[in-house]
Amino acid sequence: MIPRLVSSLALLLLAVCTVQVAHAQTQAPQALQQQIRQFALAGTRPDPTLRVEVLVGELDPRLRLAPCEKVEPHLPPGTRLWGKSRIGVRCVQGPSRWSVYLPVTVKVFGPALVATVALPMGSVLKPSDLATAEVDLAENSSSAVAVPAAAVGRALTQALMPGQSLRASHLKLREWFAPGDVVKLVAQGHGFSVSAEGQALTAGIEGQSVRVRTESGRVVTGLPVGDRRVELAL
Repeated sequence: MIPRLVSSLALLLLAVCTVQVAHAQTQAPQALQQQIRQFALAGTRPDPTLRVEVLVGELDPRLRLAPCEKVEPHLPPGTRLWGKSRIGVRCVQGPSRWSVYLPVTVKVFGPALVATVALPMGSVLKPSDLATAEVDLAENSSSAVAVPAAAVGRALTQALMPGQSLRASHLKLREWFAPGDVVKLVAQGHGFSVSAEGQALTAGIEGQSVRVRTESGRVVTGLPVGDRRVELAL
C-alpha cells in the first residue's frame, strides 16, 4: 500500500550536526522546538511527492534547564517518528548535563482513498464509494488504502464518514474458501511452476496461513492468494 517513509530516520537524526546554544538563564522552549522541528523535517523527506508537517509540543513549564553550550537530538530506542511520537534533546556540553523529551506529531500527507458518501458498517464497497484525496498517512497506525482494486468488493468492518480515509483495518478480511473445499496448490520458482490439487483443512482467510491435505495424504501449509488458490513457499 503506502511505502514506508521513516526506515532511515534514526540515522538521519543522529548524523545531523549539533547546534550551539548559549543563554544567560534557562534555554528557551521555543528555540528547542524549532531545533526539533528542523531535525524531524530533515529525516522525513525521503519521498518528494509527500508533504510533511511536524507539530512540536510544549515542555513542562515547571522545568528549569541549566544553560548549555551544545545540545543534540536523539531518538529514544524503539521510537518511530510517525504520527504521535517524541524526540529527546540532551545537553552534551555545559555546567550541568540534562535530557528532556519533546512530544511531536509527524503528519505525512499523500494520495489515498477516502469515502465519497456515508458508508454503514458491512457495506460492500463500489467504485463510486471511493475517491482519491490527500490524507494524513500517519494519522492512523493502520495503513491507508491507495489502490481501488484493494478495496472494491470488500466489506467494511466499521462505518465511514464522507471524506474519511480508508484504512486496511476498515476492510473485512476476504475468505477465499471454506474448510473441505478443493483448492489448487501452486509453487513457483526461478523459471518453473508446479501445481496440484488438495483439500483445505482450514478456512482460506486472506493473509493467514492455511493447511491443505494433498492427494497423496501429505499436509502442507500455504498462503491463500485467490479464489480456491493456495501458494506454497519453496
